[in-house]
Amino acid sequence: MRHRIRAAIALAMVTGLALTGCGGGDSATGSAATLSIVGFAVPEAANKAIAAEWNKTEAGKGVRFRTSYGASGDQSRAVVSGLKADYVHFSVSSDVTRLVEAGLVEESWDDGPNKGIVSSSVVVLAVREGNPKNIQGWDDLIKPGIGIVTPNPASSGAARWNALAAWGHIAANGGTEAQAQEYLTRLFANVVSLPNSGRDATTTFLGGTGDVLLAYENETILARQNGEKLDWVLPATTILIQNPGAILKDADPKAKEWLDFVLGPQGQRQFARTGFRPIIDGVDTSGIEGAVDPSNPFPAPQKLLTVDNDFESWSALSEKFFDESDGIVSKVIAASGKAT
Repeated sequence: MRHRIRAAIALAMVTGLALTGCGGGDSATGSAATLSIVGFAVPEAANKAIAAEWNKTEAGKGVRFRTSYGASGDQSRAVVSGLKADYVHFSVSSDVTRLVEAGLVEESWDDGPNKGIVSSSVVVLAVREGNPKNIQGWDDLIKPGIGIVTPNPASSGAARWNALAAWGHIAANGGTEAQAQEYLTRLFANVVSLPNSGRDATTTFLGGTGDVLLAYENETILARQNGEKLDWVLPATTILIQNPGAILKDADPKAKEWLDFVLGPQGQRQFARTGFRPIIDGVDTSGIEGAVDPSNPFPAPQKLLTVDNDFESWSALSEKFFDESDGIVSKVIAASGKAT
């Protein structure tokens, strides 16, 4: 149990693509379809569980899945470069926008009531079992001697959510932008590892690096479901993580039925079971193994930031914070010497 997540990740790195589900063949000949899913690393377990449930329905009977998971930005660029995808599930909306600009996804992809979002979570502070460093919130992360693991924003959407939550801890609580930037500078000075993706960051932390992991809440729940020993703190101020999903223009027609199932109560129940917060009301969230409090697995933060309310839009914040040469976060990381 202890090494199950790390073993699964190593296998995924070796195989790259996996074919799951039952049935197969070409839908044009009357046999079941094969859908290619390209996603960021974190929701792999959730998507696998959703696929298993969909395969039990008439619409999903016999459909097979070819999957590729990795860092969100890298996966988005791979699709632009030719990686086959019927459905993409990324960490941040800007990674879908890249596909729109490349002519691969319709501009109307986010026009529905869910605005293109298929899964959600919040940023938490994962710590060693028993919280030996007594981490209680964001201010504790900049104390001397605290080692932080967070993925690299150059490749990882999870890293971008982490950085926005850290910024908001200052900027959304009366601080100036100069003070928020100073906080980020001190935070990245304590970073001891910048892995490629959110899942790689989890693996690094579970392997013994660092005292604190900036992570999706669902990653911590999933880790405990797989027998890992860790705790986490829901900081007073955090951000609502909203992960987009989209169908490509040339996708198999079955992809639309898949997306409808993902957005429905059965699909969202599987997200909840693997630690994600449902994006629709009325979803059963009971019996979430690995949650700190199974009776209340998704507690409400004191202050929950959102992109729309606190950062204008993904287009605006991508330029402000993550532009390769002029972005605030990019400059802070470059100055820290932790990554280029």
